[in-house]
Amino acid sequence: MSEIAKFVNHGATGITPALAENVLRHLPQWKLEFTQIDAPKFPHLVDQLEFLADAVEDAIEGAYKELPFVAVAQAVFALVYAHKKMGIIPESVVDMGRADDSSVVRAVLIQNEKAFAIYAGKQGVDWRKITSQA
Repeated sequence: MSEIAKFVNHGATGITPALAENVLRHLPQWKLEFTQIDAPKFPHLVDQLEFLADAVEDAIEGAYKELPFVAVAQAVFALVYAHKKMGIIPESVVDMGRADDSSVVRAVLIQNEKAFAIYAGKQGVDWRKITSQA
């Protein structure tokens, strides 16, 4: 298991249903914030963050009940991490400031690939676009 995956798994252990519901209240604002990300070296990051935000919304609101809580918790962790202005690599580092955000998001997508692929299919989302394999 990669160090980033271990980091995500550890961070997700602190995500409770109550914390996930609190994040849910902030997601509309965060989604707008994510659309403003300028990270040409990570062209799929915005779509991936929006996908995770949609999955979290649907799971927490009960519109999609098949997503395991571990996937929801990891997605919430990734969203919180990307929202924070300071990370392992500060956003102020030219061209690389979103590398850590992208790595965290990818670790969540990879670890929960089957569950998220099913969710994407049921939502009419091209999973290959989200996983950046298209």
